[in-house]
Amino acid sequence: MASPIAPLWDRVWASIYDRMTAGSERAGMSDKRRELVADARGATLELGAGTGWNLRHYPAAVSRLVLVEPSPFMAAKLRERVAREAGGRAVEVVEAGGEALPFGDDEFDTAVVTLVLCTVPDASAALRELARVLRPGGTLLFLEHVRSADPGLARWQDRLEPPWRWAGNGCHCNRDTLATLEASPLVVERVREDTLPKAPPIVRPLIVGAARAA
Repeated sequence: MASPIAPLWDRVWASIYDRMTAGSERAGMSDKRRELVADARGATLELGAGTGWNLRHYPAAVSRLVLVEPSPFMAAKLRERVAREAGGRAVEVVEAGGEALPFGDDEFDTAVVTLVLCTVPDASAALRELARVLRPGGTLLFLEHVRSADPGLARWQDRLEPPWRWAGNGCHCNRDTLATLEASPLVVERVREDTLPKAPPIVRPLIVGAARAA
């Protein structure tokens, strides 16, 4: 996850991100990642790859893996993880924002976003770009924390969004990401509610699913 926040905090965020999220990974987030990306096939693009928590979970059915990360500091950590964990797989790391992907139309079979659309400055534009680079019938696999369906928790998400956005390096805890997905050129084929383990209540509500490129 990257953000438009000042470079100094972006650098700090990259340096502490793995330590901050390790507890959630151990408590079940790693299993959720593995389940999600198990459906990845062919040429696969991950947007907002962060420090690379998904890397170890990609199946052999992925023939090409491109990890896109806009933050140079997160991308540096990502390259370190690729060097440690790629296991001989060829992995491309590309520094780019989601709103203007440096790839051709219909280039990928699968795209992946995990805890990313909360932070992308323009989530609608990023989804249009993902729809563009996916081949017709290609799949977007998503796992995102979202605005709560519970009105009480949603109100707290609204109240705490400004300080959380600063502390969370650009993360909007109250985004209605499912509505954004449904309004995009992609067709949501399946979605289920879930919970982000070992996380503050305002970022616990998750949606997990898949959308199809027309």
